[in-house]
Amino acid sequence: MSLSVDISHRLGAFTLEAAFESSGRLTALFGPSGSGKTTLVNLIGGLLRPERGAISCDGRVLVDTASGVFVPKHKRRIGYVFQDARLFPHMTVDQNLRYGRFFAPPTERTGSTADVVDLLGIGHLLDRGPGSLSGGEKQRVAIGRALLASPKLILMDEPLASLDERRKAEIMPYIERLRDETGIPIVYVSHSIAEVARLATDMVVLDAGKVAAAGTAADLLQRLDLLPDEERDEGGAVFEMQVKSRDEAFGMSLLTSPVGEIHVAELDAETGTTVRVRIRARDIMVATERPRGISALNVLPGRIAALGTGTGPFADVTIDCNGQEIAARITRQSAATLGLTLGMAVFAVVKSVTFDRRNTARTAAGASLPRGTTSNPLVS
Repeated sequence: MSLSVDISHRLGAFTLEAAFESSGRLTALFGPSGSGKTTLVNLIGGLLRPERGAISCDGRVLVDTASGVFVPKHKRRIGYVFQDARLFPHMTVDQNLRYGRFFAPPTERTGSTADVVDLLGIGHLLDRGPGSLSGGEKQRVAIGRALLASPKLILMDEPLASLDERRKAEIMPYIERLRDETGIPIVYVSHSIAEVARLATDMVVLDAGKVAAAGTAADLLQRLDLLPDEERDEGGAVFEMQVKSRDEAFGMSLLTSPVGEIHVAELDAETGTTVRVRIRARDIMVATERPRGISALNVLPGRIAALGTGTGPFADVTIDCNGQEIAARITRQSAATLGLTLGMAVFAVVKSVTFDRRNTARTAAGASLPRGTTSNPLVS
C-alpha cells in the first residue's frame, strides 16, 4: 500500500504545503503543536478540501484539484481514530463496533466482528456503555470500530495524547498488533519521540506547515537537528535486534544485530525473537580506548562518520558500527578533550539500564501479544 500526498492549503494565517510518499506499515506525522499534523490528516481523510494538489492511496485518487476529483469522506474507505474516542454514548460497545460495519459494502467487508474483538481483547466489554470504560478501553473500541469499516487506510490523530502513562502502556501493544497483523497501513500523528520510535516504520517531520524531512523512522530519529528542543534528548538510533540468549542467573538478555551485541534487562521474549531497540543519543558515552573497570556492559566499536560541534554546548557524533550508525550527543568540551575527528576509531558505551520499557519493544517478527490479554508483555 502506498500513500502519495502533494497539497497546499491555507487556514487563516497558516499555510500547509506538504509533499511526500510512503509505503510504510505505520507512517508517523511528527512535529510540534501547530506544525500542521492534524490539518494534514484531515485533508487525507476528506474532512477538509485542499486548495491545491492531489492525494492518492494505493493508486486510487482521493483528491486532484487539477481535474476536479474529490472523493467524499464516507467513500474513501478510511478509518479515523481521534484523540478522544468519540464513541456514541447511547450505544453499547457492541453497538458502537457494529456501527462501523455499515460503512463497508457487504462484498468488500474483511474480517469479522469476532476477529476484531479478539485482536483488541475487548470481548468482556461488549455489553457495557462507553461511560463505564477507561480511556485505554475507549480507544481500543474506537480502533475496533474503525477496523470494522474494512478500511484501506487508518488515520490515528494522537490517540494516546489524553491518556496517562499506565493507559498508554495498556493500549500500545494493540496498536503494534494493528500495525503488524492486519496489513492495513496507518498514518499516525504524534509529537512524542518515544511513541514514534516504538511504533513507526516511516516518518514525516513537519515544521511550520512544511515537510522538513521524510523517510524511514530509523534514519530520521538520528537526525537530532530535525527534532524540537523539548524532544531532542529523546532522539537516537533504532535497531531491530534478535534475542541471542538469556541469562536467568542475572536476569539479563543478550541481543544481537550487525551493530553488535547488547546486554539488556531480561525481556519477556524467547531466543530468536526480534525486538526493536532505541538507543538515545544522550545515553551514549564515547571513548577513544576500550574502557576497563566500568559497570556499563555494552561497548560497541566503530568509527566517527560525522561530527557536528556547532556553537552551543553540545556536539552530535555519528558512529559507524559495522555499517550501522549510532548517534551520540556529548558536550563540545568532551569532543575537544578527546580530540575527536572524522574517521577516528572510538567505542560507544551504553549502560544496560538504559533499555527500559520506553526503549525496547517486540516487533512483528516476534511473538504476538496473547489474544484477549490486557496486560503488557512488551518491554516498552
